[in-house]
Amino acid sequence: MQSLTWYANRLSRMSGAEIAHRLGKAARAAIARVGASVPATAAPPQLHMNTPRFIADSPAVDARSYTAAAQRILNGEHRVFALDACRLGSPPEWNRDPLTKRLAPARPAPLLDYRDERVVGNIKYLWEPNRHLHFVTLAQAYALTGGERYALELGRHLDSWWQQCPPGLGPNWASSLELGIRLINWSLAWQLLGGVRAPVFSAPGGEMLRRKWLELVYLHAQAITRNLSRFSSANNHLLGEAAGVFIASVTWPFWPELQRWGRYCRDVLETEALAQNAPDGGNREQAIAYQQFVLDFLLLAALAARARGEDFAPLYWQRIEAMIDFLASTMDVAGHVPMIGDADDGFVVRLVPLDSFCPYRSLVATGALLFERPDLARKAGSLDDKTRWLLGADADARFPALLGEMNRPFQPRRAFSDTGLYVLGSGFETPDEIRLLVDAGPLGYLSIAAHGHADALAVVLNVAGREVLIDPGTYAYHTDPEWRRYFRSTRAHNTLGVDAADQSQQAGNFMWTEHAHVRCTEIGFGPRRQRFAGEHDGYRRLADPVTHRRKIDYDEPSTTFVVTDEVACAGRHRVTRHWHYAEDLEPRVEEGGACTVRVGGCTVRLSPLEKPEEVSVYRGGSPQEGGWVSRSFGHKVPCTTVVWHSPVDGSTTLATRIRCRKDTMTAREQA
Repeated sequence: MQSLTWYANRLSRMSGAEIAHRLGKAARAAIARVGASVPATAAPPQLHMNTPRFIADSPAVDARSYTAAAQRILNGEHRVFALDACRLGSPPEWNRDPLTKRLAPARPAPLLDYRDERVVGNIKYLWEPNRHLHFVTLAQAYALTGGERYALELGRHLDSWWQQCPPGLGPNWASSLELGIRLINWSLAWQLLGGVRAPVFSAPGGEMLRRKWLELVYLHAQAITRNLSRFSSANNHLLGEAAGVFIASVTWPFWPELQRWGRYCRDVLETEALAQNAPDGGNREQAIAYQQFVLDFLLLAALAARARGEDFAPLYWQRIEAMIDFLASTMDVAGHVPMIGDADDGFVVRLVPLDSFCPYRSLVATGALLFERPDLARKAGSLDDKTRWLLGADADARFPALLGEMNRPFQPRRAFSDTGLYVLGSGFETPDEIRLLVDAGPLGYLSIAAHGHADALAVVLNVAGREVLIDPGTYAYHTDPEWRRYFRSTRAHNTLGVDAADQSQQAGNFMWTEHAHVRCTEIGFGPRRQRFAGEHDGYRRLADPVTHRRKIDYDEPSTTFVVTDEVACAGRHRVTRHWHYAEDLEPRVEEGGACTVRVGGCTVRLSPLEKPEEVSVYRGGSPQEGGWVSRSFGHKVPCTTVVWHSPVDGSTTLATRIRCRKDTMTAREQA
């Protein structure tokens, strides 16, 4: 259970209207506790034989990877975050967490504290197989080969889920977002199997399977509509919930109520697409991994609407295009995207069962076709299978035509003033690319800023398509509280710390109080010199208030950055500058703190222009030390973190030179 302090902090982040809303939910939970709730029932469907379809049935893809993935599912093998070869069985035990092996109780969902590992285990690991992304893999294998065993296995999984997860009971009914994602994957699987006339429904027991499936669809949509995320929780969850219900209303137009819920959720999507994503295309949660997550919700809903012969408003589509532009512009020449903010490896759908699949490049390719953008096609470089499944057979003809219209590199946008990200550097989209991204955006979205990190004025540096200075990622959500705090903390980012304090105060796994306010005060991109300047007030809450100002100058002829940190204060403080290197790099650290590393045919050297009092180097240290990077949820590996410690007494300026130069060393010098 959460502590009393957590509840007090959570209440402090709510408006009066939100408190009233949550008291109502608590009252409904109390009714469930005494057993007075009415059992969930579904109205009988009014079946139509011809329903819209928005996924290709047999695009030009290599069936072998899909049948291989489907065979692993038949064998009971799944990949669940850090569990690469997880044997869940076929069908799985749906209420058991595959990480801790704990079996969650089948109590009413409103009464189940899914955050409590003692009750449910690690809820992220439990929920992941229950999103039923693998249903789509089985259905794809069936659509590509006609292999009946794939469709029958999908039916067995659905039937067992019905048996183990009765409506309203257990962890798989506790989150409306999870229900929404499940509906979306059911929709794609339903279409690939053949819809209401699917051959699997003609097999023995098929009619009962169809009846159960449709009943679950109705109950999911009903449960979501009654429990949409609201107020300070109305982030990506609300988009996923609304997308799930709207897509269900298109796929299964068999109930007047579902059509009504779908129309309402369509309105929610049109409103929230603009509210949650800034005009410059950045997602307001300040978490780039959630950018692809949210884009899938918006795109799939829009494609479903078009399949039904309707469309979303032009502003909705314009915001999607801006979001894809944002991804293309923040991606380096080799396809790396900075790990700013939270990331949980969450996918709405998994249409490509390959580890090499890049969801970011895929979205850029999809955007190139949707918006007829040769520059986005150039950035994507090639067509991917997910785009083929979504946009159909003519994608293979249209994409090369777009590529042929442009013979120059993609030109990235450099300033995202709404989101607060700025890109300095040179040689963009070439082998000599030098790219430094600075974060001067808000902590996160709404009053709790759930997925933001304390990374004000942090930088990441990529050189020649290689990551050099990185954002170390996320690692954990509901469990491992020490590591959750570390990866969100200021010291886990390439910025300046004061007195070991975070810029903003963590008050829970998904809650912040005392948000730092950051702003860009100057940005300029000259032909030879570029400059960024910004400041934040996160340390103004200290007994002796401190303002941190950071100025970054880039001299293009010498390919040199100078990072100037001003600490404006009256008293004494201990200041730290943290530099986190990619895990495959081991910089040479000199006595005075200077760090040198060779990467991509370049030498990158960081030098403090004022000698620090102390230099610390961590690689695989404790949560208080650092030296880790998390590329995927639940998995972390050591990386080198260099920390420069400097005492200050009154306002002080500290500077760092970052020189990136192509290697011209002789073989003897290199030896």
